[in-house]
Parts: sequence; C-alpha cells; structure tokens
Amino acid sequence: MEYPDCSLIISTYNWPEALDLCLKSAINQSISPNEIIIADDGSREETKYLIEHYTKISKVQIVHVWHEDTGFKLAEIRNKAIAKSSYSYIIQVDGDVILNSNFVKDHLIFAKKKQYLFGSRVNIVKSFLPTLFSTKMINFNFFSLGIKKRFRSLRLPFLMKMQKPLNSVSLKLRGCNMSFWKEDFLKINGYNEDFFGWGGEDYELAHRFHKIGLVGKRLKFTAIIYHIYHKEAAKNNLDYTHQVLDKSLNSTSFFTENGIDKHIQS
Repeated sequence: MEYPDCSLIISTYNWPEALDLCLKSAINQSISPNEIIIADDGSREETKYLIEHYTKISKVQIVHVWHEDTGFKLAEIRNKAIAKSSYSYIIQVDGDVILNSNFVKDHLIFAKKKQYLFGSRVNIVKSFLPTLFSTKMINFNFFSLGIKKRFRSLRLPFLMKMQKPLNSVSLKLRGCNMSFWKEDFLKINGYNEDFFGWGGEDYELAHRFHKIGLVGKRLKFTAIIYHIYHKEAAKNNLDYTHQVLDKSLNSTSFFTENGIDKHIQS
C-alpha cells in the first residue's frame, strides 16, 4: 500500500520529561513520518537540549520551531510549525502523549481526500507517573498497569469499516490526535490566531473544514495514544474564547484573517 508523505507536528511547552517519551515513541514507529516538527510555545533551555539530543539520534529529520513565551498561543505556534512543513499530509499530537507504534501508520491508512481524521486517547493515571518517568516506558497494551479507559488501547483496525463520515464537528474531537491534508489547511488559512489561552482552536478549525466541504472521521480502535496525566490548564479566558468561537461559527467565511499566511515565506 502506498501512503502519503507526512509531517508529524508535536506541540510542547515546558515539560521535557513528557516530550522525551513522546519523541521516543515518535522515532519508533512501524511507518515513520517523513519529518517531525516540534511546535514549541516558548519552552526553556531544557526542552531545547532534549530536542538536540533526539536530532542527533533520530533517522527522521527533526525541526524545532520556537517562539518567545508570551502566554498560551497554541494556535500560533502550530501555524508556524505547519508553515515549516514539507509534506502533503499533517498529523498532529501534543507533547504529553505516547504514540502506539502503529500510530502514524493508522493515520496514513485512513487518510482520504476531502476528509480529516481525529482519534481518542487512553489516559495514564497520576499514580503511575513515577514509574513511567523512571522506566521511560512507551509500550502499553490493554493489560498494562497505570491506564484507564483501557478499551481504547485495543487496536482493531477492521472495526473502522463501521465508522461513518461526519458532516459536522464531533464534540469528541481533540487536537492532540488529528490529521488533515496540508492543502485543505492552507485553503482555510490554518488556525485562527485570535485564540490565546486554553481551548477552542481545534473545534473552530474543524468547523471551517466543514465549510469547504470536508467530512470528519473518528479513528476508533486505531491511531492509539496514551495521554500522560497533568493538571488541567487554567481556563480563565473562556469568555474571550467563546466570543472568538461564536464570531467564527456565525460567519459564512471559511478563511480566517489572522492565520498561517503571514508565516509562509513567499
């Protein structure tokens, strides 16, 4: 089977211990991405040194895209990272997840024109973190200790035949496990950088995908990731987030004015 060339985008902020496991799993895929791009929202030097280490040992090219820490600007740093990408298909995750060894393969198997994909996650519980970080464990399965929602750890790709395309945005969509064609992303001008602070940017992006005629498809029992427990980000900007989201949802335009175009060199 021939797969599209792809860029794996990993977003991170000041948690090198988790990024270490994410990168370790990313360079041990059954089918490797063509490149790995770290979308770094202003991390300190420890993260830079970690990425330099992986750049030396990885057979896959790793690119570090960093900007100054001026607050939670996930939409902006993802745009900057994708602007640097070289391949036709984008798979994105967060740096606090561990990828099943077939994660990239699963996204590529189900990649289809006029469609974006999104998956779920298995949760690694707080009490298991000392063991996780001391052993640097990246291989989990249904019977592994330290996880919950473990049925999501079952990889049964044949069940994807039961998944129907969706004509509207699913509330189960998470940007930590999502993929799409770069040409579709550029057509809508990428993430809306009016978003800063926690939440909203992924749902709004997918909503604009639907405005250009894409459908979504949920990856169940495939494209498995394991989310490392952490305290939830502060949600003290929700009123503003809802204003930005409502403005977009009520607009007929699929193109965001404050998007990726300003980061692309002509």
